[in-house]
This record gives sequence, structure tokens and C-alpha cells, in this order.
Amino acid sequence: QVQLVESGGGLVQAGGSLRLSCAASGIIFRFYAMAWYRQAPGKQRELVAGITSGGSTNYADSVKDRFTISRGNAKNTVYLQMNSLKPEDTAVYYCQSINPLTKYEYWGQGTQVTVSS
Repeated sequence: QVQLVESGGGLVQAGGSLRLSCAASGIIFRFYAMAWYRQAPGKQRELVAGITSGGSTNYADSVKDRFTISRGNAKNTVYLQMNSLKPEDTAVYYCQSINPLTKYEYWGQGTQVTVSS
């Protein structure tokens, strides 16, 4: 059974930092591409950052130079370091993994990030 469990969300002032973690189980983690998405109230879910099994990364323009995605294969965990947070970063952040063969997507339950002005 595949499980993705996010942690690290919370309330932070604008300009502050948070580090999100997503612990995966039930998959051979090192073979899976991973990603962070977010969904703000009344908006569609959007891609924030992704990382391939080989470590290549991509970012939404809105978070480039502020957020960093990384992975720790030994701990089956993907991270999102968020710096210089803005009120518009407020959203529920979701972790996603993609089966490399079937392309099936797995999702975590989400963690709330709130940035106050």
C-alpha cells in the first residue's frame, strides 16, 4: 500500500521559511519522480516543483529562486525548502509520486501553509 505523508506546514510571517517533508512508503522510492503541488482556496491545484529519479528539478516561475526541492533516497523522503515566503504562497501543499511504468499518480493528504503579511 502506497502512502505519502507530508509534514512541516504551519503559520509563518512573510519573509520567513518553512521546510516541508514527504515520507513515502510502499514504493521503490529511488525509481519514482516526485513533486509538490499546492492548492489555494478557490483556485486549481498547481505544480510547485518536481524532481526526477535522477535528481533533475523544475519549478513554477512563481517560486523559482525561493523554493528548493530535494530528495533523500535513503530516507524515502522528498523535501521542499521554502524561503522568502509571501502571502500568496498560502495554500495546502500536496506531495505526489508517479509510478515510472504505469504513470499512475499517488497523492498525500496535504499540509497547510499559511503566510501572514
